[in-house]
Amino acid sequence: MNIYVGNLSRQVTEEDLRQTFEAFGGVASAKIIKDKYSGESRGFGFVEMPTRTEGESAISGLKDKELKGRRLNVNEARPRSQGRRDAGRRGGGGGGRGRF
Repeated sequence: MNIYVGNLSRQVTEEDLRQTFEAFGGVASAKIIKDKYSGESRGFGFVEMPTRTEGESAISGLKDKELKGRRLNVNEARPRSQGRRDAGRRGGGGGGRGRF
């Protein structure tokens, strides 16, 4: 199960995230999303847990709990919509070609 974790402190590391979620079961991966230019945390990340049961237990156990001074926002991750992925990539115009 893929879990979204928001409102992360900039001081939280991927290891902190992993250890926090391991209290509820196995953790396949823990990833903090970082700004591609500065390398700083963008304040959210994702944790992958092997089973839905473990994931749901972690969500209910960690929702609104504090980690390094910030109250966590924990939910099941939603897949990115196709529309968001393509936003800003659509070709423009081609106008002004005249009539055939």
